Amino acid sequence: METSSQLGLSHLRPIGSKGGARAQAGDPSRHQSRPLSHKSFGSLRTLMWLGASLLFPSIMLAGALDQLPDLTDKAAQAVVTLKGRDNFNSEYSYDVSVKNLSSDPLVGESLVIVLDRITNIGGDELSSGTSESNLSRMEILGQDGVTDDGKPYFRIPRGAGPDLPPYSESSPATVRIRNKDYLILFTPFFRVYGLKRTPPPPKPKERVSPSSSSKTPADKLIQMLIQKGVLSEEEGRALYQP
Repeated sequence: METSSQLGLSHLRPIGSKGGARAQAGDPSRHQSRPLSHKSFGSLRTLMWLGASLLFPSIMLAGALDQLPDLTDKAAQAVVTLKGRDNFNSEYSYDVSVKNLSSDPLVGESLVIVLDRITNIGGDELSSGTSESNLSRMEILGQDGVTDDGKPYFRIPRGAGPDLPPYSESSPATVRIRNKDYLILFTPFFRVYGLKRTPPPPKPKERVSPSSSSKTPADKLIQMLIQKGVLSEEEGRALYQP
């Protein structure tokens, strides 16, 4: 999967029911898309969206996902598996999971996949003889919403824990594509957005006084001065340091 700059995800349009909706992709060249965010406080805004999405899972807050960084190929990749095919309706069903490529855990509730483009048998993402993208001519079923570019997005189901551990694979989201033009062969490409889990700050090292069995004459003198009140405990601990 090719890498590109981050995809604009602002002004998301949620879909309340899981019914069919046709993707409204604009200019297909826009998969080389503009940056997701221009502000530094995006992580806080995204976490607020995550909390709200837990309470209202069928509602996506508009403009929230524009703060998610693009993890594609750098920290994660989409794993696409064809699960079924309905020849009568020309409908294809895929399982799409996220593979964590990094040594850091990913926040499970933040993971989103975006159907970025669809290519034909020749690798072209434009419909033959037209300036329309293949994606715009497909019917995408079951998405959670669309981006401001008209591209469908899907939330990755939460796993057993709150995070996706390093080098592991998530539970899959189900993606159904209805091929209304009956292309002989097509390939969907997805991008992955989400947050890395920030590691906790290291704990400060505790100062340990020498044990009685390993005390030097200087250690014993310091201990005696503390007991007699000549030195405070803090002053004594400072003297123990090399």
